[in-house]
Amino acid sequence: MRIGLHLSDFTWPGGPSSLRRELGAVASAADQAGVDRISVMDHVWQIGHIGPPEHEMLEAYTTLGYLAAKTERASLMTLVTGVTYRSPGLLAKIVATLDVLSNGRAWLGIGAAWNEEESKGLGLFFPPLAERYERLEETLQICLQMWSDDDGPYEGRHYRLERTLCSPQPLTRPRPPILIGGSGERKTLRLVARYAQACNLWNDEQLPRRLDVLREHCAREGRPYDEIEKTVSYRFDLGQRGERVQEVLDDLGRLASLGVEVAHGGVARVWEPRTMELIAATLVPGAAKL
Repeated sequence: MRIGLHLSDFTWPGGPSSLRRELGAVASAADQAGVDRISVMDHVWQIGHIGPPEHEMLEAYTTLGYLAAKTERASLMTLVTGVTYRSPGLLAKIVATLDVLSNGRAWLGIGAAWNEEESKGLGLFFPPLAERYERLEETLQICLQMWSDDDGPYEGRHYRLERTLCSPQPLTRPRPPILIGGSGERKTLRLVARYAQACNLWNDEQLPRRLDVLREHCAREGRPYDEIEKTVSYRFDLGQRGERVQEVLDDLGRLASLGVEVAHGGVARVWEPRTMELIAATLVPGAAKL
């Protein structure tokens, strides 16, 4: 199993004036520790289960561009981009740019979007759920076309592009991998089976059943189930002195037995240097044995 670091809380003890330095140090340490990927949320306000909306939140792709300069090997992605926050052509261009400037380490993490409060707060487009799913599928099709040799037009129900030109093309071949986030069994997992290289699911009691549902969607799509990387959202708390490391590894072993390949989540006290030292010395090598 591999470990992903998710950065979702930027209300750190040093305050905004220290974020540039501290965030860069955390990303560099995670990269050197062997963390497989680093992600940020695609939100403009903080979300409820982490903190109040007034807490600090950095714009996702600006942050990833900065992290690309602070790292050398970890993949970079959002977990996940709300499909309605950017037009598909612009989103494909943004991810392609990130891929070029990170030397081929960009993923497209994407989902149907859910945060109506922040969308209305900043005047972002937020149609009903059924339409957001339609736009999600069209966005996936547009990104795939823009990251190919086909720069012709795209005509969908919601999006019309006269020329899908993207230059420079991403460095990753054949294209940046796509991860679709969400556990919706009827629509989300169907789109995973049809378009994605990875899924991101909740780590809850429904996980085994959702993996079975994904397997069924893959069968209907004629897609090998094993082609899709299974990732789960996770919350890492190793304890201040590492006293919970074995407990966390035992739980990751449970996930690995279900076929989960990446545990991807936030880390308690991530800004403390000791935290990343623990991850490098215990969590990354321990998970690699699972």
